[in-house]
Amino acid sequence: MALPAQDERTLPAAVLHDLDRRPLDQALSDVQTLIEQHGYVIVLSSRAAPAAVSERLHTVRSLLESDRIALFSPELPPLGIAVLARQLRQLASCDLSPGVLASAGRLLTHYLHTGALLGSVAGLDRVPVDLKAHARSWMPGSQFAVLAHPAPQLVRVGPGAMLTGPEFATSMLVARGQPAADWVSGTLAPAWNAQGLREVALPAESAEWWGTGKLVEFCAYLPDLSVLYQLVTSVRQSACHWCGIDVIGDRCVFCSATPPAADLPVPAR
Repeated sequence: MALPAQDERTLPAAVLHDLDRRPLDQALSDVQTLIEQHGYVIVLSSRAAPAAVSERLHTVRSLLESDRIALFSPELPPLGIAVLARQLRQLASCDLSPGVLASAGRLLTHYLHTGALLGSVAGLDRVPVDLKAHARSWMPGSQFAVLAHPAPQLVRVGPGAMLTGPEFATSMLVARGQPAADWVSGTLAPAWNAQGLREVALPAESAEWWGTGKLVEFCAYLPDLSVLYQLVTSVRQSACHWCGIDVIGDRCVFCSATPPAADLPVPAR
């Protein structure tokens, strides 16, 4: 899901439509064109997407024999994936190297709070659900507030019910589904001190991820480009020992190499 630009500097997204259903040569051509135009390609995908999508992405990267394609599929709900993609599009306008920009995806996931308001948790298997909540989900009118990231949490909506929110200023994005979003906009957002609230369309993979089509998905995030940039540039950078690209973290996002083990000291005799 490609969200609207956050500001005039946000770069547009390149959406690979129907990747698993189109001929392989078309997918190869599309990705090759992107590499030729931009030099490097960072692909974000949802784990709720069909397995064939992930298989096709790895096939394309393998056939192109390219170390300029980074594949990233974090364990985030679909709206969280969309927000993270937009944050990387914001940062793409800055003076960050491709490796640092791609590595920033892992870092920025720690600052996302993503969840949903569900009419039932009977089909939810990505967040721990106890038997009592399962039983209550069959009661007419029951609603559950679920936090998937950064730490799983589930509460039945009612007086005093609340999810643990961020300890820093955020904005909130809401993808409205079938239930009314009154609890999210009227109770959750004020409790989380959300500085702004906007609504977007529900991502196509949300029903699959949450196990029900009766949901309102939400995501609290850092909207300010200067804050995102400061977070990323404050982390130590290093050059990948295999491909030489600058990265942050312990794994290269393009060639998947990890730092070599440090030489062990020779034991004294």
